[in-house]
Order: sequence, then C-alpha cells, then structure tokens
Amino acid sequence: MEIGIVVHGPDVVDSGMAAKVIDRIKDLGNVSAIMAGTIGKTAVLDAHLENTIDISKSLKPSKCIEEFFLTKDLIILLNHGKTTENGLLFANIVVSRIKDRNVKPFVQIERPGLSDGRVVPWNFKSTGEAEKISKMFKLELEDVPELVTPISIENHGHCIIRNVYGVHVGEKIMVNGIIVGFAESEKIRIITENGFIRKIEGARIKEHGLEKLHGYNNRIPIDLRTCWVKSGSLRSSKFSVRRKEITPETAEKTKLKAVIIDHKAESTFELIDDADIAVTIGDDTTDIAADILYRLRIPVIGITDGDIDGFSHMKHIYPGSVVICLEPGNDDIVGKKIREDIFDGKTIAEFDSINVLMNNIFKLSKKLIVYRTYY
Repeated sequence: MEIGIVVHGPDVVDSGMAAKVIDRIKDLGNVSAIMAGTIGKTAVLDAHLENTIDISKSLKPSKCIEEFFLTKDLIILLNHGKTTENGLLFANIVVSRIKDRNVKPFVQIERPGLSDGRVVPWNFKSTGEAEKISKMFKLELEDVPELVTPISIENHGHCIIRNVYGVHVGEKIMVNGIIVGFAESEKIRIITENGFIRKIEGARIKEHGLEKLHGYNNRIPIDLRTCWVKSGSLRSSKFSVRRKEITPETAEKTKLKAVIIDHKAESTFELIDDADIAVTIGDDTTDIAADILYRLRIPVIGITDGDIDGFSHMKHIYPGSVVICLEPGNDDIVGKKIREDIFDGKTIAEFDSINVLMNNIFKLSKKLIVYRTYY
C-alpha cells in the first residue's frame, strides 16, 4: 500500500510525534510525508527530519491531499491543534476545500500521544484503515463526519462577515499573514464593507495592521471568503535551532546574491533559493523570515517601522544582520524604493558585498531612519 502523510504545523513535529507516527505507519505500507506550512518546515529542520518529511513544496493542506489522491492508496492528515476541537475544526475547513473527499481512503490523526487525541475517517472508504490506526496509537475513533463545515461567511451584499472559530482570549488575529487585532473574546467576527475591514467584533483592532493589509493609500480590498485568517501563535514549543553548514561552493562566491522578501514571509523557503542575504520588508515579515533564515545561515537587512508585535516562539537573527527602524508607516514606501532603485525593479540582484548593499539602503532611507540594530 502506498501511503501519503500530510503533516500540518510545527507542534506535531516539536512534540516528537510526527517522527513516531511516520515510523509506525510504515507497518501498513510505503510512506511519503510532506509538510504543509512554513513554520512547520523550520520545525522539520530543527528535528533533522528533512529526509523524512518533504519541505521542498509550498502547498496548502488541501492541495497536498489532492496531489496524494492521484498517487496514493491511503492519505493521512497529521495535525496537533490547540485543542481537539480546534484540530477537528481545522480539518473541516481543509476538507471543505477539497473537490471530492471520497476519491481515496482519507484519515485524520489529531493530537497523537495525548489522551484527547482522535482518529477521524473522512469518508466511508477509510473506516477500516482508521480503525487499524486508532488501535495502533490507542486513540479514540470518530465516526465519519456527516457534514463538512466550511468557512462561516455571512454575505450582506457590500457587507461581508466572517466568523472565526477556535480563538482564545489574548491571541493575535492575522489576515493574510498580517496582525490586525488581539482577541478579547472567543467569538470573533471580522466585518468588511466593500472589501475593507471596518470592525472586528470580540477583538482590539491593530490600526497599523489594517493600514498594511489594505496597502495604505493604495486602498487594496480583500475578499473575506477566500483570504487566509489565523489566530494564535506561529510556534509555541521550545526547540533546538538547527543551522545548515556552509558548503565550499557557497564559500567561493565572489558576488553577493540578494533577494527581497516583501510581506511574503510564508514563502521564505521558496523565495530565498541560493541567495546569500535577504532584504525583508515589514515588521512581522522581518521577525518571521529572520527566524527561518537563521537556520540557513543567511543574514537579513530588515526594513521595519517599529511596529513589531512579536510571536511566542523564540526569535533568532543570524550574525551580520541589521534591522533598520524607520519613521512609522514608511517600511512599505522604502521597500518599494529599494526594489525600484537598488534592485532595478527585480526581486533578486547581485552586489559586490553586503556592505555595498547596506550602504545603498542606508543612503536611500537615511532621512527616515530612527535607529539601526546590528546582530
């Protein structure tokens, strides 16, 4: 039997259960595992599991599952939600985005290793395999869900309301990777008018986050029906950072290859390619991307405006990095100028040295710099 395992998020890896589950599932057949989620990829590197769990692709869980439908006999979604209910809700959303969940046997393993863990057969083709897996890991077996719960949307014409479930008080509310509020209730309702967030019921709004989300003066609307909404932390567990070694090939480079990561921290692995340094635009982007790139021994030049909210996971920045704090509201403006004037409108460019690149950025933004922090 050919088995495809879609691993989601860092917690199931940090707990040590991802490795144990994958190893045990091999008793049922040949296993291929893939990670869905950027922060989960850093956990894979830290756990030295990159030869066990594929981190080369950047696909949403639903797309990973659909790809496995084409080649595998059994598909497993391996997850560790904040609670069992959160994990089941997450799976509901994933399954709601799959065109046909009945193509192949499809099982969810939720919070393995814990007393409240579950095994869920997501179609009737998978009940037999789900029973085997539940006995294998001593987890409670659920019935096949009768109804897949999609994202909860209320459409009132120009006004769209999205209900966000599974939120805990104090957690950050993120839309398309940007923090837009802080939960003050477990019931969150995001309300947009003509594509612009006007209110977040149950949360304290972060105005600067909304400005960034909507592109400041560019006034970019969003579609609440399809955008990415997340609550909580990106990574909560303590972990031991793993860094890649410098190879002779990279040591012999005579030119510095730089890449711009502009509010796309979730695509850091794909964007960085073989670059030697990254220019990160935005506070949250710098925070996340720098933490990821530390493992790859890649420094960053962070362009921020002093609005870093931080995350609960430990932050690392590779030596040789510098974070520039600008006057509020200017990181996107300066980021655009860096791309146009220093990178010639491109995402990737080569420079003689890191000092040449830094000095060019300092000159371009010097009137707006509040302070610089070197690492």
